[in-house]
Parts: sequence; structure tokens; C-alpha cells
Amino acid sequence: MSVSDYSERAIGILSYLTPEVPGIGGKLKGEVEHFHVEEISIEPPEHEDGQYTIARIRVRNWETNRLVRFIASNLHISRRGVMFAGTKDKRAVTTQLFCISAPLKAVLSLNIPDVEVLSAYRSRRKIEIGDLIGNRFRIFLREPDVSGDELKERLDSVTAKIDSEGGFPAFFGVQRFGALRPVTHIVGRYIVKGDFRGAVHAYAGNPSDREEKEVREARDFVDETGDYAEALKIYPRHLTFEREMLEHLAERPGDYAGALKRLPKNLLMMFVHAYQAYMFNLALSERISRGMSLTEPDVGEIVIPIDRNGLPYHERPMRVTEANRELMARRIKEKRAFISSVLFGSESEFSGGAMGEIEREIVEREGIRREDFIIPQIREISSRGHRREILAPVSGLKWSVENGGVWFEFSLTKGNYATVLLREYMKSGDIMDY
Repeated sequence: MSVSDYSERAIGILSYLTPEVPGIGGKLKGEVEHFHVEEISIEPPEHEDGQYTIARIRVRNWETNRLVRFIASNLHISRRGVMFAGTKDKRAVTTQLFCISAPLKAVLSLNIPDVEVLSAYRSRRKIEIGDLIGNRFRIFLREPDVSGDELKERLDSVTAKIDSEGGFPAFFGVQRFGALRPVTHIVGRYIVKGDFRGAVHAYAGNPSDREEKEVREARDFVDETGDYAEALKIYPRHLTFEREMLEHLAERPGDYAGALKRLPKNLLMMFVHAYQAYMFNLALSERISRGMSLTEPDVGEIVIPIDRNGLPYHERPMRVTEANRELMARRIKEKRAFISSVLFGSESEFSGGAMGEIEREIVEREGIRREDFIIPQIREISSRGHRREILAPVSGLKWSVENGGVWFEFSLTKGNYATVLLREYMKSGDIMDY
């Protein structure tokens, strides 16, 4: 097993909103300072006698789960005592809220390279995954393939289409799957199908030809020998999550579910969610390729209303009928609701009409059933399923041509990806460009 496909096809993205507009090419994240993300937070109320410290922290070039470990180690607390609302890009300058079970003074005194505590206060309420509204982005695209008037014309054309649609296709971006080694959905597929050994090897083995030689050799050794104790002798120490699994298997041979449970819960959940995301991407790609509208609902489709924060209110899905179709279409046009598609799980409900046919075809092709998402060996990552909007709204979208490249600025609601917006402009064939 090895990773060899680095096209968007590998993560289920096969279509564009603007196929008629040629791409401008280019690359993202040439430097860390080229990608800025600022969380639009839901701030817990301040209470001087609160048990949590809420800190706004700016970090440079840190993967969120690894940063949590460093913060916990620095403060001598469990990693469960460091909570956050959303995982951010690693190769970026990011600003977000953390909720930390440690004294205010200790948090303000954190001393970690490229980590700056901007402010902090005490609160009685903790932060959990999803407790945010969205993110503001400022991103530089370098080395576009075109310049001058041609570059500006293409930028204008894509922007106009996105403005007229009210957004762009809400694909899950490469960050959900891994750019260097897009495997999270593959790990998730093994987990859902009950093959925990396959899941461990897909994560700890399964080398990418874009990784360093020592990493490739270590992953190859895991796949070829299954000798986890020996693998630890050559396995790079910076791959801490993989090493934890291997250490568990060296001590408890055959306990692959136990090895997976050594990983952070949010990472384990990400595997299952990435598999659901992969199937969602396939379904949305097929919808677009068939020329189906992202904003005109068909009878049988499920529409999600918007709450006062502009976020989807998933607790009140509405099925489109002949009687309410005009009303649903009007709400979507007014940006008060969105058409949705399924994130398949144990209690999922398919869309009706042509979209439902697409969803069923993909699930059948994958050979999975609803009950597969009930995972008794790792019950906490079982998934009942969910729905996701097929259109991602964008606000404040603007661009400027500077220094031979393009600066983009915009805001997205939570769960949507800057790279998916920018792919409409770039149209690159390699996910590493994003």
C-alpha cells in the first residue's frame, strides 16, 4: 500500500462551479506568512471565579493537535484540559480561542516557540469543537500562470460567478484528507468496515513518495513486516501519533482497536468524518457534472434553514414538496436556507429525487451499510450521520494583484474551506498546490 494519487480525484472532487473560466494556476502557502486565518469566535462570558482560562492565541506553523500537546505539557496538565473550537491549517499564521484548564497567570506565561497569547480571561463555560461562527482569511497566491489584463479578467469572471450564485460548492478541502499524504478517508473506510489492522497500517504504514526517505522507509517496514517493536527503532520520533500506536501493538500484539484508541479522540473522529466527507464530495461532484442547480431545490430534497449567526440550523431540516417548493426556493434565494446532501451514517436519510439517486449509488458502490457506522470497539467515534449544505457562502470577497501574485481576502462560515474557494480561481491538477 502506498499513496500515489495527488489529484483532487483522490479526495472525491471532480467538478468546478466555473469550468468555462480557465484557471490562473499558482501555488498557496509558499511562506507561512502567506496564509492568515483569524477565527470568528463565540466567546464564553467572563467570570473571575470561572474554572477555565479562555485565551486568544496566535500561532505560526503549528498543527493544532500537536500544539495542544505542547500547551498541555508546558502547563503540566492533561491534553484533555486544552480545548478549541476548530482545527486550523498548519502552514499558516492562525489566531483562535483556546479553553485551558489551568490558572490565568500560567497561561499568560506560556513560552512556546511561535506561540503568542494575545489575551486571556476566566470563564465558567468551556469551549468545545464547533463553538465558532467562521474564519477570516488573508491569503497570497504566488506564481500565477498568467498576468496583466488576462489575470484580472479571469479573477473578475470567477468572482462574478461566485457572487451571482451566492457562494461556491461546499466541497470538503484537502485539509480534511491530508495534502502530503491524503489518507484520512482511507483510514476511516477501514474503521467503518471493521478492519482495524487495515486502519493502523493505512495511517502508520502507507508511505507517500513525497515524504522524506527515512519516513518512507519506516512506513514501508511497518507494511512489509508487521514487526512493530522493530519498527519503533527506525520510526521517526516526530511522528508521535504513529509511534503511540506502534508502542501499543508492541506491548499488546493484535490489539489494533486499542492502538487506534491511543490517538486523540478528535483525530479518530476525523478519520470517520473524512470518509463521510469523501462520499459527500463525490455526490456533489456528480450533481454539478449533471448540471443540477446548487440553489434551485427539487421535490424531495432536504433544505436546512439559517440561524441568527448565519449558520445552518441542522435541527430543523425541511423536505421540499410540491406544495412548499416555491417557498423553499425563495428562502434559498434570500440566503435564509441551503440545499443539503447527506453525510452518510447509521441514521442517515437520503435526499429525494435525482440527488437521492446519486447518494444511494455512491453508498452502494462503496459497499457500506448504515449499521457499519456503529463501531462498538471504539463507540465514541460511531456516527449517526449528518447533512451538509452544498453551497458555501462567502462574504467580503476581494482580491488585489501585488508583487507578481494575488492577495485574497474573505470570510467563510465554519466548516468551509478557503482552499475550495481558491481552487475555482486556480484550477490546479495537484492538491499540493493548495
